[in-house]
Amino acid sequence: MGTTQEITVWTIVKILDWTRQYFADKGVENPRLDAEILLCAVLNCPRIDLYVHFDRPLSPEELKSYKALVVRRANHEPIAYILGEKAFLDFTFKVTPAVLIPRPETELLVERLVLLNKKRPKVSFLDIGTGSGAISISLLKLLPTAVAVAVDLSQEALVVAEENAINLGVKASWQGVHSNLFQQLAPTSKFSFIVSNPPYIKHNEIALLANDVQKEPHMALDGGSGGLDFYEKIISEAQHYLEEDGLLAFEIGIYQAEAVSDLCKQAGFSKIVICKDYAGIERNIFAAKEGSDYGNALMEIE
Repeated sequence: MGTTQEITVWTIVKILDWTRQYFADKGVENPRLDAEILLCAVLNCPRIDLYVHFDRPLSPEELKSYKALVVRRANHEPIAYILGEKAFLDFTFKVTPAVLIPRPETELLVERLVLLNKKRPKVSFLDIGTGSGAISISLLKLLPTAVAVAVDLSQEALVVAEENAINLGVKASWQGVHSNLFQQLAPTSKFSFIVSNPPYIKHNEIALLANDVQKEPHMALDGGSGGLDFYEKIISEAQHYLEEDGLLAFEIGIYQAEAVSDLCKQAGFSKIVICKDYAGIERNIFAAKEGSDYGNALMEIE
């Protein structure tokens, strides 16, 4: 008498439970959440549908597509790279392994710059190390009369950023420049403010970063032996490219506020404001001249 081989039916709840455990065994940080996000991508549905239809079986094609994504995540490829996009503020940006994945704490830098510039009739700004373009493009969406120049040393990153500028409808006021910091800018260029989220991880700490972060471009992470290389270079030249009463704005790493603040003061910026992120970590520095319009406006975010 022959035996009948039992066929496993993979329902939504069953595949999620299996994936959660598999991810946990592989050291994935948010195993259940990531399992749900990937399954939603395959099924093209919101997360709530996974719970409403938890007993729905997956088709062979859906199962195959899902397992392919699971393998990538188990190898610590970031979710944003797997999906090819990342939400930032109210916008969705294309991301690839050529760009750093936009972080929630960087949203605060953008929001504070919007607050500082919302009453200014005309704003031009420079975004150094634009990556995906998240900072410059979001600012243009929120400051409709502004114009931006965005520079990056990576040509691949600029391709991604330009695509995002086109997709989000700001290409007319956004210019990407392939440049190592200021090198390819016209010497006469002047900006209302300069913003940068530069590489700020100490070189010898790169190898200690989480597996997911290791998958991101090291040139967007490595700030040199002390983590301050790019701040030193940008701050030393910033005054030449800023308007008379211009503003300098940075995202900074943990424990870097004092050092970056000192660099700004040495370069002639007499009004310095340091702001914290959601976790209470000093994350943004704004520098202007005391008594300037920006210097006075900084009181709004102190």
